[in-house]
Amino acid sequence: MTVPWVGFPLRALLAKVEPLASAKYVVFETASLPQVMPGLRQPWYPWPYQEGLTVAEAANELAFLATGLYGKPLPPQNGGPIRLVVPWKYGFKSAKAIVRIRLTDQRPATFWSTIAPDEYGFWANVNPAVPHPRWSQATERLLGSDERVPTQIYNGYGEWVAGLYSGITGEMLYR
Repeated sequence: MTVPWVGFPLRALLAKVEPLASAKYVVFETASLPQVMPGLRQPWYPWPYQEGLTVAEAANELAFLATGLYGKPLPPQNGGPIRLVVPWKYGFKSAKAIVRIRLTDQRPATFWSTIAPDEYGFWANVNPAVPHPRWSQATERLLGSDERVPTQIYNGYGEWVAGLYSGITGEMLYR
């Protein structure tokens, strides 16, 4: 889906804060306001929502923080006032309504990898050759139609991001 986001590169924020060499991960924590976010009233989920990237993923030129949509400030229903956008990953990796960003040397426990580790691993890269445990990811439906097209690895951004994952073995790189 092509979305006219407004925002800034996540790498620009990293350059401003100058992470220590020991920082390996960037952790994003979202707002937790049950009075206006009814889904947060479910006590069995690990609120607040937390997502993470490696520093290398966060520094990639394609990762950015969205502050607007269609030339206007980002509304809450789209993750406002600030949301992460990582176009080569599955959408759940794009934390919404971010209230805290921190750097750490420990891989964070993320929301979905905590509640469904067999389905949603830390890496969550789009790979049509690796089926989700409950469905195929080989094709995707185009929005606004019933047409199905082949899913592209890394959502078509392989040229720019495949190198981030070379040498990583023994982990679910795509779920």
